[in-house]
Amino acid sequence: MVTSYQDVLNSLNELDFPADKDRIVAEAQRAGADPGVLRALRALPPVEYANRAQVARSAAIDPAPEQDPAERAARARFRDHQRVAQHLRQP
Repeated sequence: MVTSYQDVLNSLNELDFPADKDRIVAEAQRAGADPGVLRALRALPPVEYANRAQVARSAAIDPAPEQDPAERAARARFRDHQRVAQHLRQP
C-alpha cells in the first residue's frame, strides 16, 4: 500500500500542535497508523511542526501515488509547467 498525504493527515487527527517528531510518531502509533505512515513519519527531520499540513508536506510520501512510473516519465518529458510541483500539475 502506498502512503498518501491524506493518510498522514488522518493519523494525526488527535495531536495538539506544535509538536516535535517524537510526539508525532508516538501519536500515529497510538492512533493505529499503518506501517507506511509510520515509516514516512520516522523519516521526518527532527524539528518542531506547527500543524498537520506541515507534517504531511515534510513526510517521505509519494506525492502522486496514482501514477505509474511510465506516466511519470511521460510527464517529465512534457516541458509545460516545469515550475509547478509534479503532484500539483493538471492532467
